[in-house]
Amino acid sequence: MVQNQTDNSAWTGKMKSRIFLIGFMGSGKSTLGSKLARKIGFDFVDMDQLIEETAGMRIPAIFNEHGEQIFRKWEHDILLELCDRENVVVSTGGGAPCHNDMIRIMNDHGATIYIQLPPLALKDRLFYSKTERPLIKGKSEPELVEFITTLLGEREKYYQQARYIVNGVNLKPEELAALLEGS
Repeated sequence: MVQNQTDNSAWTGKMKSRIFLIGFMGSGKSTLGSKLARKIGFDFVDMDQLIEETAGMRIPAIFNEHGEQIFRKWEHDILLELCDRENVVVSTGGGAPCHNDMIRIMNDHGATIYIQLPPLALKDRLFYSKTERPLIKGKSEPELVEFITTLLGEREKYYQQARYIVNGVNLKPEELAALLEGS
């Protein structure tokens, strides 16, 4: 199911040249984003990966050595750079839309799509994922559900500001492409 959150009268083709995928960790932003980009002939950028490449260190090391405030500044600066690019699909970090007015910046410069999943679906994806995620390391399944439910509850007000909200369960890149073509 897709919800269109805003009036499309101001929607221009130029804005469609930037697509920002937002959502909780494990929602599929990077996987879907890279497939969507290939399907529509756009570049793909994973913001977290770009931050790591730019900083020359992994995100947990950035947090440890520089703190969250510096990480969020770098994240904001990279977002502004990406807003100058054309024909790009961007997978944002899970917390990006929740800081430094970044959800507004994304909405002003492109299509924002919130890939929404319920806490139990996110728990299944994260608990069995091979990707190391420092925020959830060592959590039992019940602890992970509680963590996801709490953090998702805090972030939902930002995620809900996306232009589109899509159900992330079994979501295919073709569905995202059709959504963008139809708007």
